[in-house]
Amino acid sequence: MKRILRFCLLAGCGVASMTAAPQPPQKTSMEGSRANRSKATIEGLVRDIACPIQNLDGNATHLSMKCALECVRAGSPVAILTKDGDLYLPISDKMPDYDQRQKLMPFVGKYVRVSGIVFERSGTH
Repeated sequence: MKRILRFCLLAGCGVASMTAAPQPPQKTSMEGSRANRSKATIEGLVRDIACPIQNLDGNATHLSMKCALECVRAGSPVAILTKDGDLYLPISDKMPDYDQRQKLMPFVGKYVRVSGIVFERSGTH
């Protein structure tokens, strides 16, 4: 969890530094990507990302449905939290990335089994 929190903090700093430097255009597909990726199937609870990062009692078996829905509706990113405590952040397969919140809203508070491509970078997936 500490690695994910560090990533979130570093990502915020990175956004600030990216606005000052010109950036090359992003690719619009994953073809030729150098990312660490693999096909996988994961099982976990669809929920907001804030609670499990800020509250150690927030896990894949302990959930306040009311709180999770309020957080997601207010804009908290949606994640899939496994029973092992791994957080998976669903993203689209396109660049620029598209928000996945509306697709995942019907599944908040439910356990899912999903298959697809998993990208991993410094412990974040």
